[in-house]
Amino acid sequence: MTVERHDLAPDYSISRVIHGGWQFSAGHRLSGNVLEAAIDVLEASAELGVTTFDCADIYTGVEELYGRFLRRWSSTSNGAEIQIHTKFVPDWADLPRVDAAYVRGIIERSLTRLGVERLDLVQFYWWRDEVPGFEETAGVLDELRGEGKIRHLAVTNLDRARLRRLNAVGISPVSNQVQYSLLDRRPAGALASHCETSGMKILGFGALAGGFLTDRWLGGAETAEYANRSLVKYRLIIDEFGGWEAFQALLETMSTIGREHGVDTSAVALRWVLDQPHVGAVVSGATRPGQMDRNVAAFHFEFTDGDREALQIHLRQAPGPAGDVFALERDRDGPHGRIMKYDLNRE
Repeated sequence: MTVERHDLAPDYSISRVIHGGWQFSAGHRLSGNVLEAAIDVLEASAELGVTTFDCADIYTGVEELYGRFLRRWSSTSNGAEIQIHTKFVPDWADLPRVDAAYVRGIIERSLTRLGVERLDLVQFYWWRDEVPGFEETAGVLDELRGEGKIRHLAVTNLDRARLRRLNAVGISPVSNQVQYSLLDRRPAGALASHCETSGMKILGFGALAGGFLTDRWLGGAETAEYANRSLVKYRLIIDEFGGWEAFQALLETMSTIGREHGVDTSAVALRWVLDQPHVGAVVSGATRPGQMDRNVAAFHFEFTDGDREALQIHLRQAPGPAGDVFALERDRDGPHGRIMKYDLNRE
């Protein structure tokens, strides 16, 4: 089984499916056998060829989990290189006091949690435009890159205007991790144009919409209760897309395409995002054995022109969330912003 790779930088190759770690964090209520088997699941992904993993300083417990995985992999593997992407997201409440010492403290904590001497890639986000320090904080991260603490500097959930602010002070992130799926095509606008001129790549998360874009939900009824934060988050995206009926119609077409190619609906969802211009990779979670096997089936087929047109019919009828990337989520008073957590580093 061959997993596609992408050269994110001249000296840095990643798998085009990145194993996401958000679902392992405390907000997803995983426990018991699932958490005990987590390292086995991560190791199985690496053995498939998914050698790039995503976590964050604010994903409670996940950097430590990945550190345990790295120690096991280094002691038992055949030497295949693993890449760990993390994030630097200072708390909303802490932004006024973020300085060089604060930045260095969080980065050192990530190094310790992961048990490494250098972070492969750090993705930066700044919550509040009205609080100064955005460019200066990125500059400290760039200094740490120069010192060898960080290999590559990236960002997450930044729109074109904020990326241009970084570019203006000489900082050029290699990637921007943003939500991208058949349900949410906001990155195809201004952000794609920025990628065209800057060479930056998109790392798309949410391609499976928290699991909604899988066979499990085909024919499923609406419900008011969801088991975890991912489903709550992406149920709102379904509303923005056009509602439950429009979502089910899209899912039926995806399922039909999958059956014709001998793959699950999840592979169809991932293949669509992977085929978008400027997408370097997709971030997809897996917490149980077999899930990543179904995901990497995205590399086993290609869409026909008929497949693309069948999907496009739905996208024309249900255009999805409007506006720039992360604009809905940035509004703390709106439904998307109200479910966000803003001070996870402190917790």
